[in-house]
Amino acid sequence: MPLLNTTDVMVLGAGAAGMICAVEAGRRGRSVTVIDHARAPGEKIRISGGGRCNFTNLYCGPANFLSGNRHFAISALRSFTQHDFIDRVKAHGIAFHEKTLGQLFCDGSAREIVAMLTGEMAEAGVRLELATQITGVNRSEAGFEIRTESGDWLADRLVVATGGKSVPKMGATGIGYDIARQFGHPVTETRAGLVPFTWASNMHESWGALSGVSLEVHAACNGAGFDEAMLFTHRGLSGPAMLQVSSYWREGDTVTIDLAPGIDVGAYLKAERGARPKASVWTVLTDLLPKRLALQLDTRTGPVPPRIADMSNADLDEVVAAIRAFEVVPGGTEGYRTAEVTLGGVDTDAIHQKTMESRLVPGLHFVGEVLDVTGHLGGHNFQWAWSSGVAAGRAA
Repeated sequence: MPLLNTTDVMVLGAGAAGMICAVEAGRRGRSVTVIDHARAPGEKIRISGGGRCNFTNLYCGPANFLSGNRHFAISALRSFTQHDFIDRVKAHGIAFHEKTLGQLFCDGSAREIVAMLTGEMAEAGVRLELATQITGVNRSEAGFEIRTESGDWLADRLVVATGGKSVPKMGATGIGYDIARQFGHPVTETRAGLVPFTWASNMHESWGALSGVSLEVHAACNGAGFDEAMLFTHRGLSGPAMLQVSSYWREGDTVTIDLAPGIDVGAYLKAERGARPKASVWTVLTDLLPKRLALQLDTRTGPVPPRIADMSNADLDEVVAAIRAFEVVPGGTEGYRTAEVTLGGVDTDAIHQKTMESRLVPGLHFVGEVLDVTGHLGGHNFQWAWSSGVAAGRAA
């Protein structure tokens, strides 16, 4: 089929990274086309943050990211910071607020962020082709040939901003990884990240009964720890703390949870032993923990005397250990179906960190989630989309 259209820069994906990349390239006078299979741009933006879009984080920095190369994200994050994006949001009159831990959300709707980006694309002369399926990508002496169901394109530069595998119900696929491999790029192992855990079979019935119980915890796994909320569900453990540690967890690993961070549980129990001698230790613990959880913890220790007055210090220490080091070996995770992000991706060793351009194929760029760069929960992944997209847009 003959080539029907030409463009200086072709961006595959109308998500956060793809759209901001297109804006930057268009402002440089480049002719830019964005293609996406979805019927509307920025669908993940639209549903994020409960519909209000946690668009960045005040404290975002390189330490908030996982990657095979922990230094890779530094250049892009410094070149276009969270404060740079906040300035854009302010310039468009979008009201926002800090929710917790530096997380910034729109006061109104996430659609305002989408409208900001699509408006900037229009001003920059970017062409947006939606509901367009890509059927193939090749490179010739003339440039990059992009085949779609509605026609073929020729581009000098190709930016892959197709995202990862998370939220497949919105059409997420691994096409970006396929394109990378086609051009000789290694792709690291991919798996679901920022995702709820599921119970192992030996915990499902008893601990699943705590569904709806939530509390602030300190959760840790493989050297990473987070102080955030945890939620018991019928299927497993969720909430921000669990989503965070899921990115560090591997099958068979133990997640250690402090159910009462910042509280001297031992001192409290010893004081109550004198004040309420006839009470059960588990009843006393309902002062510190949700009642259903406190009573369920009885199954995590050996037999204890029915009255706290009859408990030795060693007995109390065992109870404290069950609270301060509550250990769970999850049966698994909910997978890509509910994952916020995809861990792993295009190996960054073959990518220029300042431009997101391939070291193997000149003119080929990768941005956003498709790369092996994954942020913590709380707006960091959006900031990586903005920063990496701008880096590519200024070079493509």
